[in-house]
Amino acid sequence: MPDTNSFGMHFGADMFRIKVSAFIIWAGIFCSGAAKVQAQGRLLGADLSYVNEMEDCGVTYLENHEARDLYDLLEDHGCALARFRLWHTPSWYDQLNQGKRYSDLPDVMRSIKRAREHHMQVLLDFQLSDFWADPSRQWAPSAWSSVIANQAILEDSLYEYVRRTLLDLHTAGLLPEMVQIGNETNRDILMAPGVDAPWELNWSRNAPLFNTAIDAVRQVSSETGSPIRIALHIAGPQNVEWYMDGFIEHGVTDFDVIGMSYYWPYHQPVTIGETGKIIGRLRQRYPDKEVMVLETGCIWTTASSDQAVNVLNEIEPGYGPPDPQNQAKWLIELTKEVFRQGGSGVIYWEPGWVSSGCRTYWGQGSHYENAAFFDFDHNLLAEGGIRWLEYDFTTAISPVPVREEGFQITFLSHECIFKSEAERFGAGYSYQLIDVLGRIVQSGTMHSLDGTDHQRTLPITDQLSGWVTCILLRQNRVVAVNSHWAGL
Repeated sequence: MPDTNSFGMHFGADMFRIKVSAFIIWAGIFCSGAAKVQAQGRLLGADLSYVNEMEDCGVTYLENHEARDLYDLLEDHGCALARFRLWHTPSWYDQLNQGKRYSDLPDVMRSIKRAREHHMQVLLDFQLSDFWADPSRQWAPSAWSSVIANQAILEDSLYEYVRRTLLDLHTAGLLPEMVQIGNETNRDILMAPGVDAPWELNWSRNAPLFNTAIDAVRQVSSETGSPIRIALHIAGPQNVEWYMDGFIEHGVTDFDVIGMSYYWPYHQPVTIGETGKIIGRLRQRYPDKEVMVLETGCIWTTASSDQAVNVLNEIEPGYGPPDPQNQAKWLIELTKEVFRQGGSGVIYWEPGWVSSGCRTYWGQGSHYENAAFFDFDHNLLAEGGIRWLEYDFTTAISPVPVREEGFQITFLSHECIFKSEAERFGAGYSYQLIDVLGRIVQSGTMHSLDGTDHQRTLPITDQLSGWVTCILLRQNRVVAVNSHWAGL
């Protein structure tokens, strides 16, 4: 979270960056009910945490100058998932506008219900704070302030909070398909509220806290019989690799998704292409983890419609000048590269955060109206970011295969072909076939497949459609991964 006293661009930089599945396209899980998203086989979503507040502040969203429910509109254009932030007790809202609280559990339940009614699946962002959590600010809820220094009690408080929250959602029929543990956790989580301490990363404290929250999620999955995918979230592509190494090395391993924030103004000079290379290296180093861009955004103008300072004011060179068409172009090119390198999805941060007469913690209006999907009259920009949701990525890219030297996986019609250029497929070699939902639908030893000592063939059933992934393992370690579009 930013230093809001000066409300410099540090504000935006920090506040708003806020089982084996190599190349598995997670949108198969998050199908919007629209056949288009199913066919794409990849996840495109949006953070919609501000929508309830905008509507309460009098905003009416328009398409072709006619009033639309924003969830209806986004569903029609292909949005498969809604992401919502959750704060523990955001009492600071009591002093704003009508005194209504947002992004607390009742508000999030209201939002999830709307997402469900519009066939969207849900990513719940546990910010583990009463306030914006980000690389500069990871304040524990005030309710836990007296136990910050007591690791055992803090872990117990965290466990019960995550577990109770998810069980309450389950009781209401609103259990999310995915949660993230913390938001842009580039430093120690659950620090003392209000303390602007130097940057710290104490793994002996941090790792047990993450594992405690993860254990709570897994317990709820066990109790309810409902799978919940778990993501970790780091701001800045350039930071993700060494953070993930740190998590794994310190025993935080039971998660499913490596998540990142990528905003050009705050993460430059990292380009789209370099972000893709980082994703590719993560997929190769951790082939049992998916990689997703959990937050991104791009401006369509540098203008403003209110007194609130906008937090994004630049566009990547080669994609300017800022206009709706270039907003869509940047998002499409980013997403192509994410998918090409084996990433599973991209989520746009707050397409509906338009200007209104209400105040934020820092001023009147929106700090993001120049990056929303709507013009300053709240009318949908038909040539803007909404085109990214409509884009058909199925034939636009081909995933880059992951493999060690000497091993290769290729496809021929409905066959997956494993090749070894040197070693024979002797004892210790095995395979897995993963469907678009991330399920292992077939596995076994290489001996069980027909072929030669250096090449084996796995038939892929005609009943499988969308992206399928073949994985070659040696001594249970992944040595090659490739994906193939099996059609519909």
